[in-house]
Amino acid sequence: MAYQIEVNDRQFDAEPRPGQCLRTYLRERGWFGVKKGCDAGDCGACTVHVDGKPVHSCLYPAVRADGRSVTTVEGLARGGELHPVQQKFLDAQGFQCGFCTAGFLMTTAALDEDQLTDLPRAFKGNICRCTGYRAVEDAVRGVRHTERPCAGQAVGRNLGAPAGPQVVTGTARYTFDVDVPGLLHMKLLRSPHPHARIVAIDTAAALRVPGVHLVLTHHDAPERLYSSARHEHPTEDPDDTRLLDDTVRYIGQRVAAVVADSEAAAEEGCRRIDVTYEQLPFVVDPEEAMRPGAPVIHDKGPASRIARPENNVVGEVHGEIGSVEDGFAEADTVYEETFRTQRVQHASLETHGALAYFEPKGSGSEDGGAGGQGGEGGQGGEGERLTVRSSTQTPFLTRRALCALFDLAPDEVRVVAGRVGGGFGGKQEMLVEDIVVLAALGLRRPVKLEYTRAEQFYGATTRHPFLVGVKIGARADGTLTALQLRVVANTGAYGNHGPAVMFHSVGESMAVYRAPHKKVDAFSVYTNTVPAGAFRGYGLGQVTFAVESAMDELARRLGIDPLVLRERNIIGPGEHMISPGGEEEDLEIASYGLDQCLEVVREAIREDRSAADAPEGWLVGQGTGMSMIATGPPGGHFADATVKLLEDGTYDIAVGTAEFGNGTTTVHKQITASALGTTVERIAIRQSDTDVVRHDTGAFGSAGTVVAGKAVMRAADSLAEQVLSYAAEHTGVPVEACRLTEDAVECAGRTVALKELYEAARAAGRELSADGHWGGSPRSVAFNAQWFRLAVDPGTGEIRILRSVHAADAGRVMNPMQCRGQVEGGVAQALGATLFENVRVDERGEVTTAAFRRYRLPQYADVPRTEVHFMETADAIGPLGAKSMSESPFNPVAPAFANALRDATGIRFTELPVTRDRVWLALDGHVQDHDG
Repeated sequence: MAYQIEVNDRQFDAEPRPGQCLRTYLRERGWFGVKKGCDAGDCGACTVHVDGKPVHSCLYPAVRADGRSVTTVEGLARGGELHPVQQKFLDAQGFQCGFCTAGFLMTTAALDEDQLTDLPRAFKGNICRCTGYRAVEDAVRGVRHTERPCAGQAVGRNLGAPAGPQVVTGTARYTFDVDVPGLLHMKLLRSPHPHARIVAIDTAAALRVPGVHLVLTHHDAPERLYSSARHEHPTEDPDDTRLLDDTVRYIGQRVAAVVADSEAAAEEGCRRIDVTYEQLPFVVDPEEAMRPGAPVIHDKGPASRIARPENNVVGEVHGEIGSVEDGFAEADTVYEETFRTQRVQHASLETHGALAYFEPKGSGSEDGGAGGQGGEGGQGGEGERLTVRSSTQTPFLTRRALCALFDLAPDEVRVVAGRVGGGFGGKQEMLVEDIVVLAALGLRRPVKLEYTRAEQFYGATTRHPFLVGVKIGARADGTLTALQLRVVANTGAYGNHGPAVMFHSVGESMAVYRAPHKKVDAFSVYTNTVPAGAFRGYGLGQVTFAVESAMDELARRLGIDPLVLRERNIIGPGEHMISPGGEEEDLEIASYGLDQCLEVVREAIREDRSAADAPEGWLVGQGTGMSMIATGPPGGHFADATVKLLEDGTYDIAVGTAEFGNGTTTVHKQITASALGTTVERIAIRQSDTDVVRHDTGAFGSAGTVVAGKAVMRAADSLAEQVLSYAAEHTGVPVEACRLTEDAVECAGRTVALKELYEAARAAGRELSADGHWGGSPRSVAFNAQWFRLAVDPGTGEIRILRSVHAADAGRVMNPMQCRGQVEGGVAQALGATLFENVRVDERGEVTTAAFRRYRLPQYADVPRTEVHFMETADAIGPLGAKSMSESPFNPVAPAFANALRDATGIRFTELPVTRDRVWLALDGHVQDHDG
């Protein structure tokens, strides 16, 4: 009997492959709104309706849909009108990166009235990594947040994301939401050993698998060493990585790649590769790795820039201001403790992936699509260049690295990112583009590599696990006398970001407090474990957990209110920031809101009544944490932008930074609209494509607004001057009498349409276009404070957050709705890292939590609504007074929670995560100790 399925009112009769799931069947037919987030039924991104009922299409066999009606997110809208649920999500901006949004829409659209009263249960099958869920709840409840401001009044208003309509209709194009004829698929063979040398590798059987075109091993890889980390200055990271190496250093390292007509054929090819290994000694503990006689993981020379390879130390910093020995002698109270933080996965719902194909030189589409490019199937030929479409935060730096690795000229390579489904620092790496390009260059065919969710855990990167020893002293009045840190960061098998994270971790975390004597000894250490990398906060969160916990404990021992102790010792406006790790000359306090942040916390404590909500017999406590962060990375972070007037009287922005829910696209349009006196609807934007501007360092280090936004502002301001000047010349009136309006220039009573002005300029051989550039220096600092009141069940260890308050010094807030979402998302992600997230490894360094159901992410029921307060400051450096606010909300959350837990239980928890079982065991031991 013939197969028949109806999808969004269209009939299909192509039979699915044996074992094919409904998700891949739908995507192969162009329904790209159906997303891959886990392939295990854990995240809900693939949710569709089958005969009106929501199902996870990654688990639903396509053959079962025979004779049924399937609706995807693209089919919700009818007659050109959005479905009511789609409109609600658009009005509330119930998304950030948007990769999970289709799943939430499809789930919500199927809820009945009873289910709507219990959203924690209704959304137990849906995960969002970005929003913190408050925006999702507001969308479901029909709360509207978006505004439509007047022309020239966009900054400071709640404008929706430009891609919002595409996100809610499933038409936003992420990395693999393109149709590439002739596409080949890559799969990777990975190491089963923590440390081994490849003695022999036989690929003959793999090449005999039908459909296999190519097998790549270390024999095919360039000898050149590099780092997978992407920074403006490549020398920030050690050159310790080879594309495919004959020595493997962790379980999960890639050994070979198979390229085939299908993923199934490529997987079978991997299974048939015969590898002979010589196993080598390994080490998984960073303290052991530094000891004499430990296995050397990277026996490389000075050219690799490894600090002490013989001791597995990739980078280190040592410094002292004053004498901490004298400082502790002066102290009336000294507190000393060691704190530990764990590995955390970025868990962006769009996994790492890239595809490479060929296109004619000079071609390229605005969204980086591949359809129809490069001739039949995007195959190579004369006058062609290589295009790499990747889920990356750094298109320009990735192109630079690929050109260096393969000896290609920049005009031979284009790197483009579609909409990116989450990043959090994890995509500030080159983990897939290098090997995909190697295959594409060899085959002259389009090649795709998309990580599975399991590969994301053992083949990508994690947050650095830290061991932080803190010693802090103060006089009886609370004045700090000395602060000393010993930090050991486990960078895993490769040093990507290792030295930089280590250095950053002991910067602002120490500089935020005044103390005459400070000392730091910090080490970034290799181990035979999954590599760590860039993660939201870039090391600050780990050390802030230790320092802020120590400050709280010191306050208790001194008998001083923890807020008062902080206020007595925090850095003040205009003061010089001092850290023994080294001075950063371009860093200054260009605006100051930390005092306001702490006052918000004090007011929350003063008026709080949430303790009454605690169940009878539960322990109740409250706690605070605070942090400071630089508004951009050191050493320069560059952005170019172009803004020009178009033929139809609208404007166009070209900027290099990527959009992955960070909201920079919205802010760039708001800045431009305000400068040009128009509305955001009259502005188009091209971005995250190496074709559109000269250079952009990338969307990391919270640089989207303060660096790329400043470049856009400079270009827009310059264009406004050009347009007004030319309008004055065109009309013969003084430029002072000219004023920009939404679609025209008012010149002393005469209205000149922008279209008319464009035509006049073109006839005169002139283009109304302006460039802007910003180099990321000088830099300012942003401040955050978090406060919790929580309750603990002493009988089970269960913790309930009764109230969550966050104070953010973001300078002038460009888009309050959007910035609030960034804060809420940061708090939610940090709560996951505080409460339960943990990438566990066994005694061989193998990841044992390589699935969402074994690695618990915060779900709707886990995350409280956080009250977000913005301070009234305006920065002297940031564009229009703005500061960064993507990473910083994460940093004070863990110590605030730990301090509240200490207040409730009397126990200082020094290791993350503070899981329920750890809390119960500690409470049980505490009770027994007291009973004894």
